[in-house]
Amino acid sequence: MCFQEFLKQTSSCYNAELESVDFRNKYEEARIKINSWVEKQTQDKIKDLVEEGILNNITTLVLVNAIYFKGTWEQQILKSWSEKKDKKPVMMMRQDAKFPYVEIPEIDCQILEMPYEGKELNMLIFLPREILDDSTGLERLEKLLTYEKFMEWTSPEKMDLTKVDVCLPRFQMEEKHNLKKVLTRMGMVDAFDDRKCNFSGMSGTQDLFLFEATHKSVVEMNEEGIEVAAATEASFCYLRTTAKQYFTADHPFLFFNCHNLNRNILFTGRFCSPCVRIS
Repeated sequence: MCFQEFLKQTSSCYNAELESVDFRNKYEEARIKINSWVEKQTQDKIKDLVEEGILNNITTLVLVNAIYFKGTWEQQILKSWSEKKDKKPVMMMRQDAKFPYVEIPEIDCQILEMPYEGKELNMLIFLPREILDDSTGLERLEKLLTYEKFMEWTSPEKMDLTKVDVCLPRFQMEEKHNLKKVLTRMGMVDAFDDRKCNFSGMSGTQDLFLFEATHKSVVEMNEEGIEVAAATEASFCYLRTTAKQYFTADHPFLFFNCHNLNRNILFTGRFCSPCVRIS
């Protein structure tokens, strides 16, 4: 496959576009241009995706992907108040309404589903119970959580529409990860080896290899909804009750943005420690 054929396929299948830049003579100018594109695609949420020193005059190709999502809660959350939890001031949000809800005794965890406007997408929050020892409960949850268990625990048949008093932290978090280390640990080794890699399907030659892979994401959750930008058999006894439940997320939890119909996960996050800043 020649390079032009590769571009044709990526354009038709993924709506991807190619832009020619001069890496040999103007790689810093190219870096600024790439970062500007990412900022625009993510509504200025992600800045400086490509850091200084990543590109040089032997750079041949840079693949960039940007995703932006902004969801508004179907039921608006009440305005925030400042509450001190575990020696850190946290801006909390509160809503008392009916939500799909279930408790999983096996992992001592509450699961809450909060729909976005239109009900096509939702956020699932996995909240372990209060800390009983030095562990937050999150480590145990992450260790036991698999795709099969995720689908089992969050199936509509298991989650009852329940009156829930919900308290959530108002937060903004930003993370940047070197995917090269992650991908090589997963077995994707040859792609980063200039002697073993084979990207001839892209260029028609053997002169390409993957030098670096970076992922950066920003998540903001407030009273209006969540904003995300990003540039993976047991027997249960489910507690089913119509009584009011309390869901107070003042300690670590997992959250998932999902497609409501098939539970496809669009974004996932791990909230461990709130930002001290109050706004």
